[in-house]
Amino acid sequence: MPKMKTKSGAKKRFKLTGSGKIKRKHAFKSHILTKKSKKRKLSLTHSTLVSDADTNSVKEQLRLK
Repeated sequence: MPKMKTKSGAKKRFKLTGSGKIKRKHAFKSHILTKKSKKRKLSLTHSTLVSDADTNSVKEQLRLK
């Protein structure tokens, strides 16, 4: 049986933290930034954790389960 491959898109977008949670970046920060407020752009800069509802899906894509 060959090894299971990870999804290439998921491997580029998600990182595992030391405690086992999954870190991600915010969307909507790549272009059309003139109409977005400074506060909104600053909050989109910081990374966050994947929600509990999506964690199982992302772990499956990364072949962690």
